[in-house]
Amino acid sequence: MASNAKYALWLQKAVEDSDLIEELKRISGDEKEIYDRFYKELEFGTAGLRGVIGAGTNRMNIYTVRRTTQGLANYLNSKKEGASVAIAYDSRIKSELFARECARVLAANGITARIVKELQPVPVLSFAVRELRCDAGIMITASHNPAKYNGYKCYGPDGCQMTDTDADNVYAEILKVDLFDGVEEISFDQGLETGKIVYIEDSFYDKYLDCLEAQSVNPGVCAGSGLKIVYTPLNGAGNKLVRKILARIGVKEIQVVPEQELPDGSFPTCPYPNPEFREALTLALKLAQESKPDLVLATDPDSDRVGIAVKDGDDYRLMTGNETGIMLMNYILSCRKRNGTLPERPVAVKTIVTSEMIPRICADYGCELRNVLTGFKYIGEQILGLERAGEADRFVFGFEESYGYLAGTYVRDKDAVVTSMLICEMAAYYRRQGKSLVQVINELYDRYGYYQNTTLSYSFEGAEGMEIMAGKMSFMREHPFREIAGMKVVKTADYQLSEAVDLATGQKTEIKLPKSNVLSYSLEGGAAVIVRPSGTEPKIKVYVTSVGKDLAHASQITKRLGDFMSGVINQ
Repeated sequence: MASNAKYALWLQKAVEDSDLIEELKRISGDEKEIYDRFYKELEFGTAGLRGVIGAGTNRMNIYTVRRTTQGLANYLNSKKEGASVAIAYDSRIKSELFARECARVLAANGITARIVKELQPVPVLSFAVRELRCDAGIMITASHNPAKYNGYKCYGPDGCQMTDTDADNVYAEILKVDLFDGVEEISFDQGLETGKIVYIEDSFYDKYLDCLEAQSVNPGVCAGSGLKIVYTPLNGAGNKLVRKILARIGVKEIQVVPEQELPDGSFPTCPYPNPEFREALTLALKLAQESKPDLVLATDPDSDRVGIAVKDGDDYRLMTGNETGIMLMNYILSCRKRNGTLPERPVAVKTIVTSEMIPRICADYGCELRNVLTGFKYIGEQILGLERAGEADRFVFGFEESYGYLAGTYVRDKDAVVTSMLICEMAAYYRRQGKSLVQVINELYDRYGYYQNTTLSYSFEGAEGMEIMAGKMSFMREHPFREIAGMKVVKTADYQLSEAVDLATGQKTEIKLPKSNVLSYSLEGGAAVIVRPSGTEPKIKVYVTSVGKDLAHASQITKRLGDFMSGVINQ
C-alpha cells in the first residue's frame, strides 16, 4: 500500500489518540511528511522497536505498540498455555500509556501481564522476568535518545534481550497482524478484575536491592568515608533506587540536581539525556562547583547507563565509559583477589569496541576475557552459558564502552543502579587511601599504556538516511583501506563475512561470532578503527583506539584518525 493510501486509512481509523488525529490533519497535503511517516513499518529485531513518537507506521504510537504486542502474544501462545509477561516503563513521553496498552493486549490473549506501579529502570524489568518466572518481558524506553523518541524492548525468559531467532519468530507473527483490525484488547480495569493484569508488589524491589548489595566488593567501606556525591537521574527512572542503594551502603552526603530529580520525558534542561556528553551534566557540574563533592554521578532516563565526573583540582573531569569500566575492572579483580573472594577461573566479558587495556588487566589476575559483539545482550548470553554449565559464579564483570556495566548474575542487562553503588564504593575505597579516581586512572595508564578510546557518531535522519548509511558501509567494503591517516593497516575484520585477514601474510581467519555489519581495521602501533551502523539510532559510529607514549600523544593520534574517518563518512 502506498504512503498516501496508508495516510488515508489512518485518517479514517486512528481515532483513539487526539495527538495523532491533530498530527495527521497538520500534515495534510505535505508529501514529504506523509512519506516519512508511512514509507515503511518500524522493524522488530533483537533491540525491539525504536522510533519517533507520532502518527504512522514508521512511528511509535498506540497502534504500532498494540500490533507488536499482539504478535508477541501469538508467539507466546503458540509455545505454551498460561504464559506471563513482565512490563515496565521509564519517564519518556507516553511510556506509561504504551505499557498499559501492552498489558491490555496480553490480557485479552489470555496472558498474565505483571506490570510495575510506577516507572522503573531497565534492570528491574530484567530482574522481574527472572524473579517472577515470566516467559517474556517488555520495557518501554528509548534509553538515552532525544525526547521525541520512544521504544519497545523485548526480553526472553532468562531476562536477556530476545535472541535473534526468537525476535525473527515474533516479527513473523507481527507481520500477520492487521494494524487496526487484528488486535485483541480488553480494558485495563477489566484486566485487573480478572487477574490477567497484576501489579508487581512493593516487596519485590527489596529483593532487587538485596541482590545489588550482595555485589559489594568491600562491604562497609563507604560508611564514615566522608564521600560526597552530586547525583542526577536526568529526569528519568533511576532516582529512587539509586538513592536507596547508596543509603544502604552508607553514602550519606548526596545532593540531587533539583531540576532533574523528578520524571519528565520532555527533558527540559537536557535535550539529549546521554551521560556520556558533558552537556547532559551541565547542571550537575554547576552544583558540584558550589558544593565540591568527590564525584558527580549521572544515570540515563532508563537507568541502565551511568556516567561520572571526578574532582580534578578546581574542576571536574568527565570519565569516559572505557575509563570507568577500566577502573571498575581493576578494582573488582584486585580487591576480590586480595579478599579471597575471586572465583577460580574468573570470567569477564567486554564488547569488541571496548578498550584493549582490559585484556592486560585481566591477564594480571588470571581472568579469562571474552570478546562479544556490540550490544549488552551478547554479554548476557555469556552469563547464560556459564549458568547453564553450573558456573555462573565465575562471572565477575561485564561492560561496554557506551557506559553500560554489570556485576553479578541476577539480571541479564546493564545496570546503572548496581554500577552507581560500585562506583561510590570504589571512590570511597581509594579516598581512604588518599587517592582520587583521577589518580587511579592515571596510575593505570602509567602501568598499562596510554589507551585513548573515542566514539564518533554521524547522523543520517529521515527516509533517505538508511540508504545513505548502507551505501557508505558498502563503499568501505568495496574499497578496503590499506592505511588510515598515514598509519598502515595490518589486519582487517569483516564481521558480516565472518572473516579476518592478516594483510602481511594474506592469512584468513574465521570470526566465530554472529554475523554483524561491522568493519574493523587494526593499525600499526596498536591503534584501531571500527565502523558500524547503530542498531538503535540512524547513525554510523566510528570507534577510534589510540595508544601513545602519553595522553597528549594518544590524543594526537586520535585526532588524525578521527579527521580521516570524518572525511570518509562525510564525503
